[in-house]
Amino acid sequence: MKSTKTRATLAALALSAAWSPAFLTPLAAQDTNTVTEPEFEAENDPFIWLEETRSDRALEWVEAENAKTVAALQNDPRFEDLKAEALAIYDAQDRIPSVAFTPYGMVNFWQDANNPKGILRITTLDSWRTDDPAWETILDIDALAAAEGREWVYGGMSCMPPDGTHCMVYLSDGGKDASVAREFNMATRSFVEGGFELPESQGSASWVDEDTLLISRDFGEDTVTDSFYPFTTREWKRGQSIDEAEEIFRGEKSDVSAGAYLLRESDGTIHGRMAYRGVSFHEREYFFDVDGEWVKLDLPAKASPYGIIDGRILFSTDVDWQTQGKTFRADSLVSADLQEWKADPNGAQLSLVWAPGDRQTKVGAASNKSSLYVNMLDNVRGKVLKFDYRDGEWVSQEIALPENATVGVTASSDETDQIMFSSTDFLTPSTIYYAEDGVTLEKVKESPSRFDATGMEIEQFEATSPDGTKIPYFLVKPKGMAMDGSTPVLMGGYGGFQVPRLPGYLGSTGKMWLERGNAYVLANIRGGGEFGPNWHQSAIRENKQRTWDDFIAVGRDLVARGITSPEHLGVEGGSQGGLLVGTAFTQAPDLFNAAIVQIPLFDMLRYQFIGRGASWIGEYGDPRIPEQRAWIEGYSPYQKLLEEKDYPRVFFVTSTADDRTHPSHGRKAAARMAAQGDDYLYYEDTKGGHSGGVDNEQRATLRAMQMVYLLQQLAD
Repeated sequence: MKSTKTRATLAALALSAAWSPAFLTPLAAQDTNTVTEPEFEAENDPFIWLEETRSDRALEWVEAENAKTVAALQNDPRFEDLKAEALAIYDAQDRIPSVAFTPYGMVNFWQDANNPKGILRITTLDSWRTDDPAWETILDIDALAAAEGREWVYGGMSCMPPDGTHCMVYLSDGGKDASVAREFNMATRSFVEGGFELPESQGSASWVDEDTLLISRDFGEDTVTDSFYPFTTREWKRGQSIDEAEEIFRGEKSDVSAGAYLLRESDGTIHGRMAYRGVSFHEREYFFDVDGEWVKLDLPAKASPYGIIDGRILFSTDVDWQTQGKTFRADSLVSADLQEWKADPNGAQLSLVWAPGDRQTKVGAASNKSSLYVNMLDNVRGKVLKFDYRDGEWVSQEIALPENATVGVTASSDETDQIMFSSTDFLTPSTIYYAEDGVTLEKVKESPSRFDATGMEIEQFEATSPDGTKIPYFLVKPKGMAMDGSTPVLMGGYGGFQVPRLPGYLGSTGKMWLERGNAYVLANIRGGGEFGPNWHQSAIRENKQRTWDDFIAVGRDLVARGITSPEHLGVEGGSQGGLLVGTAFTQAPDLFNAAIVQIPLFDMLRYQFIGRGASWIGEYGDPRIPEQRAWIEGYSPYQKLLEEKDYPRVFFVTSTADDRTHPSHGRKAAARMAAQGDDYLYYEDTKGGHSGGVDNEQRATLRAMQMVYLLQQLAD
């Protein structure tokens, strides 16, 4: 139920809110418009001290808030059963082990009760296809963390093609985005003593040969952008110190990020060096090294190289591209002869590979030895197309995967035509298909059901946004559900950065929420990528309010149809989705009775100073520029928390180690609600970065707390 406020004043709390001017030094603007200094936001913010990630005062506040939330949720008699349900799913030994093809075998990263931080392990393809594969552990993250006294979180491994022996393993301390990188030898199954090792930083490393890396890291002064990403690349040879490595490319400090990498085929053949400058989150400039000179490619700012297939280099464009007397539609694939392009990167003849139809978009690609496979969406339903260049033209073939499902490539071989695909939907567990020849499918793995979907169904509806745009959404509900507004509904969405939200098996949500007679909704709102780049670009910067309008419109449509009512409607989202939920409950507080705001952006008038916020100006705008500040002031949830409004009991979830959006967004929102007498919950994980918990126990605990909260708010 909505709370009755006991009023407190922000001024009273401001007395103890000391802040450091040095911490708040404004960054250089990332926009060509004139920047003026508005009234400094921090001077009016009594909770600015909560931006101090690990100060004693901030962590004491976190500890007190966590204790209150744990008492409110973990003492609920349903908590232990819900946690057990989640943990049983997360730790299940009969999960399908996802794998990657490597020259040494099928590699999998696995976490369970015995390996909470995880193990990297390997088997053969024949063994993987059995019900009980014979695994060999090649790296034990739990043992490594214990030996070194660190909270290591495995962040992946990149190996040098074609033999895959020399690798760099990435490890983050506590789940941060920043990671260390260490050389690992697949043949000996061990780290290389005295080998390449990179200190903690954002950035990447790519193999030139077994004794040479291209590295983009924080090298110290004047090497990271205002968004704290690297903008220089060095060539590092074995035996050199990092300081001795030669710089080969440099972007600008005002870039989001910049770096150089190799134009390399899957068989390991290197065709040259590429570089890029991320001039905004969505715009890049690309360069090709021609005889030691970086030649800028004549590409639209929202276009990029897409790969090499059959002697052709491919490009993707997110905007209409007019060139050589032709117009390639936004979202098209375009190609050129590789050798002709290398000789003249801006003069090679371009030809169309694929263009989207109405409500179609591509959402990813993979390749095996012979072909390109592109994952498509057609009205938010998946398909995979195989592309080959034959006899001077591109030919495509649709892979015979299940219809009306979310499908995609899960693994592919660089050495052969072997490839694997997956298929799933909200109620159907993942099925894995294997094709030795790249086309002929064989069902090889089928995940067990994690909840009883008997009597459940999936429907798709449309809501009408205030500007008349039709916004589709999926509803998962019990068959024959009474349309009288009595059903508790959990609604999710994202709506940003051209990221699509697609139907996927609900797993723990199905067990913990749907099995208890409740319903689930997924909203495909503008700002996401469900219908291609225009769906995204129509709801960014000055038009970002459209994203929030769409989400609220779906909520109102649910009520109008009798699917639920405000008393029983809850919303959840993380990161950009946390901002989405923040705008929803501040703009339409009477429409929702629960809101899980996870790892959010929230203070949008200071987001560019917090975490990696400066990198997202291309999505939201720059609040240091008066015109753009006006866009953002209209919706920034932190400033829209008003004393005169009654809000639902909100549940904020953050992570201390989140170095992307930073926990202060949620901290400050909770503190402001407390000052106003609003009812809320706040919980901050001390481990696990932007991606959440680092082990299954931690993930199960948090999900059970969230489900208890939803049941308390929407079902009790």
